[in-house]
Amino acid sequence: MDSPDEILYDFSPLFRVFKDGRTERLSGNDIVPASLDPTTGVESKDVTVNSISGVSARIYLPNSADKAHKLPLLVYFHGGCFVVDTAFSPLYHTHLNNLAAQANIVIVSVDYRRVPEHPLPIAYEDSWAAVQWIASHASRNGQEPWINIYADFQSFFLGGDSAGANIAHNMAVRAGSESPAGLNFTGIVLVHSFFWGKEAGPGQVILPGTRAFAEKLWLCVNPSSSGLDDPLISPDPRTYTFGCRRMIILVAEREALKHWGLYYKELLERIGWGGEVEVVETKDEDHLFHIYDPTTDKAKSLVKSIASFVNEGKRI
Repeated sequence: MDSPDEILYDFSPLFRVFKDGRTERLSGNDIVPASLDPTTGVESKDVTVNSISGVSARIYLPNSADKAHKLPLLVYFHGGCFVVDTAFSPLYHTHLNNLAAQANIVIVSVDYRRVPEHPLPIAYEDSWAAVQWIASHASRNGQEPWINIYADFQSFFLGGDSAGANIAHNMAVRAGSESPAGLNFTGIVLVHSFFWGKEAGPGQVILPGTRAFAEKLWLCVNPSSSGLDDPLISPDPRTYTFGCRRMIILVAEREALKHWGLYYKELLERIGWGGEVEVVETKDEDHLFHIYDPTTDKAKSLVKSIASFVNEGKRI
């Protein structure tokens, strides 16, 4: 008989799955309260999106906010393999305080329900519900005053990193196919996106062990999936319409996911998408380096790239 403590999947330093079905989160367990950040002057508060599902969000408002001048709005989805971290994690709280201050934007960071307690596709459904809730403020009579008063729905972005970038992409695809009221996106911010596929793109060299790890991870968080050919993780721009015309793809030189970010841009160009696609590659860095250490020059440069994109290329 197997020991209940025998490990089935080991995705250290993030999480481990035991044969008895338990999941141990090894990181991303800490939370910090919303607050007025003394370093950036950004104020944050937590709001309930859906009282039944428990989906919530943290809103960030820069100290320059003025009722007379609406600010760009970024809906952000955090990373963590759909398993670790939340919208209230210290790492993301710091990152989004910095981004809100640098870009001078309103940010709504969505706290979707996580695997394994809530298997995929629940995170996608929670995120879509949050996006619709945010869009309901476009008429200026939504539930949350900060969004009603300060957000510019003519400058409306989706974004995220890692698994959160995967979610942002899938939300943009759904918005493009369903075209719901209020969801007129300006652009998408994809940072170190959790994309993969059965086959590598032209010029890509993916080690077999890396591919096997990616497939194991994906099937762990989405057991009902068909595998790495699943369009949720293997996007093909030839099969759908986006809800926007601008995109920035940020990759890190040392991460395996870089290849899929670059291939994604290549596919967009191949189909003649016609939108604006910007790629920013950070040399000599790995996955989510800017989240783990936001104080480096390269981390600050990445934040500045996002800020410039959201502000339509103006000098920040």
